[in-house]
Amino acid sequence: MSGDRFILLQPGAVRPGRLPLPPAFAVKAMTDDTQGRFSLLEVTLVRDIPRHTHHRADEAVYVLEGVLAIEFDDETLLAPEGSFALLPQGVPHALRRASDPPPRVLQISSPGGWEHYVEDLIEAGPAVLTDGRLDPAKINPIAGKYGISYQEEQG
Repeated sequence: MSGDRFILLQPGAVRPGRLPLPPAFAVKAMTDDTQGRFSLLEVTLVRDIPRHTHHRADEAVYVLEGVLAIEFDDETLLAPEGSFALLPQGVPHALRRASDPPPRVLQISSPGGWEHYVEDLIEAGPAVLTDGRLDPAKINPIAGKYGISYQEEQG
C-alpha cells in the first residue's frame, strides 16, 4: 500500500540515519524511503565543494536562500534564491558560497545514496580536510564507493 511510505516531516525535522548529521545536512527523504529512486537533503553550504563528477547519479539543486555559485563548463554561474540547476551525471562541476550567510539549498540525488555518502564523510571527520578545506585526494577513497570522483590538483 502506498500509504506505508507516506512521510510528513514537521519544520526542522529530519529522517534518522546511521549517525546524526550536523545541522548543515538535513535529510528529508532517505534512499530507503524512495525505494532507491532518490534522496533529498536540505543543505547549507558551509564549505565550498571542489570540482567533482557524479558517475551514476544526476544532481538537482534548488536554492532556498542566498546565492550559490556553480562552476560548470569552465564558467561560474550565479544561482540566487529561487534558482534551479540540474547537474547531470558525468559532467564535472563545483559548488561555492556566493553569499553571506551561505546558501541553503534542496539537493536531490537520483538514484539515491547521497545521505550515506554524507554520513561516511562526517564519520571520517577532519581526516578529509587540509587547511580547513575539503581535500579531493582525501575524499576520493570515500567518494569512489558512491560513483563520485573529485578532481585532484596537478603539481
